[in-house]
Amino acid sequence: MTHASALHGYTPFDRERLSPETHISRRGDFERDRGRIIHSSALRRLSAKTAVFSPTAGIDFVRNRLTHSLEVAQVGRELGRSLGLDPNLVDSACLAHDFGHPPFGHNGEMALAEWAVHIGGFEGNAQTFRLLTRLETKRMVAGTSYGLNLTRATLDATAKYPWGLAEGVRRADATGGPLKYGVYEDDLPAFEWVREGAPADRRCIEAQVMDLSDDIAYSVHDFEDGIVERYVDPAVLGDPASLDGVIRGVIVWTGTRIAPDALHEALARLQAMPLWLDAWSETREHLARLKDLTSELIGRFCRSVTEATRAAHGDGDLLRYRADVVLPEDTAAEITLLKGIVGMFIMSADTLQPYYERQRELLAELLDALWASGDTHLEPAFREWWADAADDRQRRRVIVDQVATLTDVSAGAWHKRIVAGA
Repeated sequence: MTHASALHGYTPFDRERLSPETHISRRGDFERDRGRIIHSSALRRLSAKTAVFSPTAGIDFVRNRLTHSLEVAQVGRELGRSLGLDPNLVDSACLAHDFGHPPFGHNGEMALAEWAVHIGGFEGNAQTFRLLTRLETKRMVAGTSYGLNLTRATLDATAKYPWGLAEGVRRADATGGPLKYGVYEDDLPAFEWVREGAPADRRCIEAQVMDLSDDIAYSVHDFEDGIVERYVDPAVLGDPASLDGVIRGVIVWTGTRIAPDALHEALARLQAMPLWLDAWSETREHLARLKDLTSELIGRFCRSVTEATRAAHGDGDLLRYRADVVLPEDTAAEITLLKGIVGMFIMSADTLQPYYERQRELLAELLDALWASGDTHLEPAFREWWADAADDRQRRRVIVDQVATLTDVSAGAWHKRIVAGA
């Protein structure tokens, strides 16, 4: 099967919606999914949510969660197309992959997870699934919300961790890594419908492309932002006396099992690129060179993956569960290196720790205040969810859902109004 014809290899089962619909327009099912995501309020809210730096920090250049998602979608669309996948399907999964992120990014996720520990926790990926299938209501039938009512294949492509809390705990315990899972217990019926016929715990290739595109965009663009905001100094990366410390920091931050020697070699390969910067100044020449470097890095990673995946699987149909993305070891080391540099120089910066701590305190105080006041301060749609809740466990989940939808800006405003009484 050729790359072009592979785009038509998705079945009626892949295109099925949990709540059947009849349409009169001639748009394709995955194109329709992409349109629903583009027009969703969840996508708009990402513009005021933290990627690495908060939109409240007053920094104009750096990414927010929306610009990051747009960049992930661009990477994913092109990578997916090169592998013969439907570009609208991959684009949709990439655009929606961070819908479940709360205010203040991963820092906020920690605060909500701690508050929700007795009701099944909080996980951004599980929240994304909940939002797509329930909270972002576009289709309502007999009092039941089906969320955006996306196709099975699109929802499956957003499943970065296609398992629930219990399996997430088992995996975290086995690897010592962070707890990750993709669905809350309340949402299992919809999740089981999406995963019907799928191999247990395995991601479809479209989800693998989404996840890799996220890693590529995160590693490259946050590295760019870190240089511009002077958290990452290219001169330090080029200083032989600093290299061992940098590599140790990358390993600690990412938890990678890639050997130190392989990370050293990855840095040497990147530094050998003609566009690599050995120093940084805010001249037009350096700004242009840095922008070209980001483009070259993305192209480098995508070409490597496309060539390796095609070499492993040939030119046939790679859709859904017929193939897996192949990430070469050298490319994995380079992406991990960039992600680790961002983490150790930005996320671990001592000057930012009090700022992060205050963000977590703000959300914890807001959650407590909303719980104490019942549905008084909830938005109308969440008051309905509150009224429909059968017990306190479900009502606490409503509070979590409400706070998770807030942006960095609105979370601060809600805290000022409800907690501080200003």
